[in-house]
Amino acid sequence: QVQLVESGGDLVQPGGSLTLTCTSSRIIFSHYTMYWYRQTPGTQREEIASITSSSNTKYEDSVKGRFIISRDNPKGTMYLQMNNLYPNDTARYYCEGMPLGTGLPIWGKGTLVAVSS
Repeated sequence: QVQLVESGGDLVQPGGSLTLTCTSSRIIFSHYTMYWYRQTPGTQREEIASITSSSNTKYEDSVKGRFIISRDNPKGTMYLQMNNLYPNDTARYYCEGMPLGTGLPIWGKGTLVAVSS
């Protein structure tokens, strides 16, 4: 079954760090541009970081300098290292894979990050 599974979400204090993992199954991972999104209740899903198959990265301004996106193509895995977390980073975090060329995107079901003292 083709799927993406996020893990690593947790409750963390402000200023703390957390690393999220997105693990793929049954895809040629290196053929996908990968994204991290986040969403809070009542809001639209927001793209926060992306990484191409050759590891070129982009970040949304609110996470730039604090979050690091990376990938391990042989392992079929993507990561989001989150540092200096703020309470407004609290959200469900999703990974998405967009295939090169044609094809439908793949979404995971998300992992919850809560930043609170």
